[in-house]
Formats: sequence, C-alpha cells, structure tokens
Amino acid sequence: MTMTTLKLGNDGPEVFAQGLGCMGMSAFYAGAEHNESVATLERALDLGVTLFDTSDMYGPHTNEELLGAFLAEGDRRERVTLATKFAINVSPEGEREIRGDAAYVKQAAEASLRRLRTDVIDLYYMHRRDVRVPIEETVGAMAELVREGKVRHLGLSEVTAKELHAAAAVHPIAAVQSEWSLFTRDIEGTVVPAVREVGAALVAYSPLGRGFLTGAWAAAETLPEGDFRRFQPRFTGDNAAANTAILEPVRTIAAAHGATPAQVALAWVHSRTAAWGTSVIPIPGTTKRHRLEENVAAAELALTDAELAALEPIAAQVSGDRYPDMAATFNDRD
Repeated sequence: MTMTTLKLGNDGPEVFAQGLGCMGMSAFYAGAEHNESVATLERALDLGVTLFDTSDMYGPHTNEELLGAFLAEGDRRERVTLATKFAINVSPEGEREIRGDAAYVKQAAEASLRRLRTDVIDLYYMHRRDVRVPIEETVGAMAELVREGKVRHLGLSEVTAKELHAAAAVHPIAAVQSEWSLFTRDIEGTVVPAVREVGAALVAYSPLGRGFLTGAWAAAETLPEGDFRRFQPRFTGDNAAANTAILEPVRTIAAAHGATPAQVALAWVHSRTAAWGTSVIPIPGTTKRHRLEENVAAAELALTDAELAALEPIAAQVSGDRYPDMAATFNDRD
C-alpha cells in the first residue's frame, strides 16, 4: 500500500490516514474474542496503522489494560500514537457520571497511565463535556498534564464549535473526535469549520455507521444479546428497513470498483480531507484481522465526483436518531 499519512493538528504527529478504534474488543459489541483481538492489533501494526484509540470507560478500564499489555512487548509502544479519553466515570454499580473538574482530570490520567503501562499518553481526549465545569478549567488541567510530560497532545470529543474555540484559547487542540459517516453528518454545519479554524484534525468515529454500512447485518434484532446496537433507533424496526433501502448507491459503487460497501463508506470519509481542507482520520473498529485488512485497503479507494454525488443524499434520508436519548451526544448545546 501507499502509506498516506496525515497530521494531528498543527504541531501533532503524523499518523497513517486510518486509525483503529479498539472499543469493540472490550465493550458494547458482542462477540469479541481475546486472542483474535490481540492478533488484530498485531496485524494493524504490520499494515502500518499507527493511531490506536481507546478510553478509560471502555470495559470500563479493560480496553486500556488490553492495549497496555499488548504495547508493553518489544518496540510496539514506539510504533503507536496512543490515544485515550477521560470524563465518563463509571461506578462499580455501572452508573455513569461526566466529570471534568481539575482534580478528576489528574486522577483519571494517572489511572490511565498505569493501565496503559506507559509514561506518556500521545493524545488525551476529553470524552464528553461536563457542563457543570467551565471548559477552560478542564482544558487547563489537561494542559498541566502536558507541562508535566504525562500527555503530548490534547483532544476533545463531541464538542460544539463554541466549546472548541474556548478550549483552543487555553491550549492547542490536536484533534476533535466526532461521529462522521455517510449516515451522520450533523457536525458539518459548525464543528468541522471550527476544527479547520483552530488547526485541529477531525478523528471520525463510527465511520461505518456501527457496522450497518457494511451490509453485514440489516436489523438490530439479528445481533447477539448484550450488543448495544440493539437499542439504537436507526437500526430497529421500520427504521432499519428504510435505512437498508437507501444504501443502494453504496452497493452499486462497491460493485463497480470490485470493493465492499464498507470500503466505499470508508473511502467517502477519507475524501473529506480534500473536501474540507483539514486532516480527517477515520478510526473504524474491528475485532477481526480480515475486517481490518478490508478497512485499511479502503484508504487507497478513490471515488469519482459522480460517485460522491450519488452518495451525497444518504445522510438526509436516514430514519431514526443515533441514540435513544439524543441528549447523550451533547451536540445540541449552544
């Protein structure tokens, strides 16, 4: 493959144009198997994938522990740009609380460093905004971690344009992580322009629409018990049937290229770098080597202007919200 790299922010590291979302190896999706997950991480390194993405709430904690054990061997840690997140505090009873106070930022970072078995986190994200705390306080505490040498670069996840600008006034922001795919494009109104204005990269999570865009499944009812996608409105009932129907252009374009629908969906996200003039790095998640190989190959698939035009209407036709309670996304804040 031609190893295309993109930069995380104005002063951040160069990473392969597609990263690896590690969440599903430990949380939310059913069917992950430990040995295959580890083999998938190893294969990612072989293929030149350099951005590994996790969070302290995946598991909780077990995904960071999985990566920490994997990266502790040989020179693996040196080959990876390691990203993790804080702010969603999960109690032993499973209750979630969003925290962004300065004391918690420090506490969470220290715990992540221990679980990841590393001295420094390459990219440290605020996973969600604690609306009770000024974002300047949260980012100020994150910036202190940079000064202490415990974190190299800062990121934010699911923030508004206003919040991003306020944060960037405190410390440079290397990356903003938000859901972005053929199915989900609401960030294009204000967030993506703000990302470009502050000189950050956009890291796109769920670029495959939580697997729905791959065509591997067409209704949440067919997924195993315990898979959280069974409760997402756009994948259930009439919504699922309607959303399957609007993917015909994806299937047609895939057939024309001898590619898969997943590769077309990822190629569309990769095309956003040129469309918006800022680094856009999708981080599809998988727990299987053959799916990883399929995803990485999409970085070389170029879509024509006509094909991009055929894909353009899809997002506006999607039925159902991303989550049962859309307040969970925090995209409706001013």
